[in-house]
Amino acid sequence: MRLAIYPGSFDPVTNGHLDVIKRAAKLFDRVIVAVAHNEQKQGLFSTEERVSLLNATAGQTANVEVMEFNGLLVEFAAAQGACAVIRGLRAISDFEFEFQMALMNRKLDASIETLFLMPKEDYTYLSSRIVKEIARLGGGIESFVPEPVRAALGEKFAAERRISAKV
Repeated sequence: MRLAIYPGSFDPVTNGHLDVIKRAAKLFDRVIVAVAHNEQKQGLFSTEERVSLLNATAGQTANVEVMEFNGLLVEFAAAQGACAVIRGLRAISDFEFEFQMALMNRKLDASIETLFLMPKEDYTYLSSRIVKEIARLGGGIESFVPEPVRAALGEKFAAERRISAKV
């Protein structure tokens, strides 16, 4: 069985992420979407919320599983029995960082390959950061994220506005 890991913060998951997951699911017998837990980085959504949103969207695909991970990616990948790590590339600007990480991961464990997948052209401009900013400012995000994510972002920012109004 050929297993790949698709790691990320997914804060939140976008349609671009989902497109890469679907592409990876066609290439591998099993794909683990690995939600990075990083205590030094404060995201909008908790790790548990991100896992839940991914389960509500990507987790519906038969050969896709969502898991949280902590620590070195290659150690997690090896522990799961993965042969590959999937990384999404939207633009040339992503490549330099991703290339550097792929080479470092190869140095740490040469048995795990890194494969770069590009999302559908419609999603190449998408990033979680941009989606959060549009949602925070009240813009429509329906074409950028699945419905559970749109609803969760709406709840987060409605709560933020209520807190701001009280101050």
